Amino acid sequence: MEPAGASGALHFHGDEEIIEVVELGPPGPDDLANEMEDVDFEEEAVEGADDQAWETEEEDEGVEGMEAQDDSEVTFSEHSASVFCVSLDPKTNALAVTGGEDDKAFVWRLSDGERLFECSGHKDSVTCAGFSHDSTYVATGDMSGLIKVWRVDTKEEIWSFEVGDLEHPPPSVSLFPQWMEWHPEAHVLLAGTADGNSWMWKIPGGECKTFQGPSCPATCGRVLPDGKRAVVGYEDGTVRIWDLKQGNSLHVLKGQDGHQGPLTCVASNKDGSLVMTGSVDCHTKLVNSASGKVVCVFKMESAASKPSAEEAESNSVESLGFCNVMPLAAVGYLDGTLAIYDIPTQSLRQRCQHESGIVQLLWEDSSAVVYTCSLDGAVRLWDARCGKMISEYRGHSAEILDFAINKDASIVVTTSGDHQAKVFCVQRPDR
Repeated sequence: MEPAGASGALHFHGDEEIIEVVELGPPGPDDLANEMEDVDFEEEAVEGADDQAWETEEEDEGVEGMEAQDDSEVTFSEHSASVFCVSLDPKTNALAVTGGEDDKAFVWRLSDGERLFECSGHKDSVTCAGFSHDSTYVATGDMSGLIKVWRVDTKEEIWSFEVGDLEHPPPSVSLFPQWMEWHPEAHVLLAGTADGNSWMWKIPGGECKTFQGPSCPATCGRVLPDGKRAVVGYEDGTVRIWDLKQGNSLHVLKGQDGHQGPLTCVASNKDGSLVMTGSVDCHTKLVNSASGKVVCVFKMESAASKPSAEEAESNSVESLGFCNVMPLAAVGYLDGTLAIYDIPTQSLRQRCQHESGIVQLLWEDSSAVVYTCSLDGAVRLWDARCGKMISEYRGHSAEILDFAINKDASIVVTTSGDHQAKVFCVQRPDR
């Protein structure tokens, strides 16, 4: 079986459609940061944003049946409330940034949990945080719409901007962070807001472009690997692929091509030729990013017997992603189902069941191993080829809300409703 990014044609069965997967190759030096011309500067915060804060369960309740074991190597305990998000610095993988319900964000060292500095001054829950591609900067964003950027080596704040409330996903996606993402090759930051706009800033200068979506929240977004386009999903079920340089939408998926509920997550394969979208409607759509054409739809009822109306309404797609080394896609559902789909045949390959809802999934870069974190407080590794669980790691006394993996997949960093972030060393007998 050839890798998903292999050149040539993939033959899709059922409707006898064929999609050309174009080999884009590695992106060259992106001149986006130097060619942002004729941009409009926003002087006032976007109004009409949703002020509703995320709510968590009572802290002392914990998760039912949660064990007291702790498999972690390091625990970071400086947050005083639920920790919503985590990101690792891409250059060295030695630092983490975490943000929480305590209106705080911290940059700290993975090796011993020592705090390097606090990203201070936030006014609401910090729900997104991430390092620039070269680890020069770290950005943090809170629910009030305040975004701050810090220079890592000097620990100094170098830029801030206040937009309308940064969008967070629909209520079914318990405590997922809203989307804010660095460009893969430039000091350019993107974020989505509750009024439907997506914003792009050159850092540290602050030059700004806005991408006007429908008048409803932009619930998720992702910069494509070529650095020239972004895919954004919206609360009304539509999806737009944007040209970042020109500022126009290249494709709009709506109606039957869109979703019948708010978007919860989007992802692209390694070369950006395919995009996956997930929604509270329990459908996952595979889209050719060049043509904007929907190639196929993965439906929840394909993974199990058709659910009742009540079960279907309470379920949703929570996370998804492409495997880099095989033509596989993983979809995680709120009901605890991890579905592994074979892309060329559009068929369900494996079904891995969790006892509680999946919050997020991530693939290893160089193998067919997918990681999941769930509401039962555990991280699990799955072999997508056979559907068997490789290992399980515990240590939190509440649900896991976010996690990250380092480059060589030897370390997993988790955040939880128990006010802690933890570092786990992954032991794999096959490596």
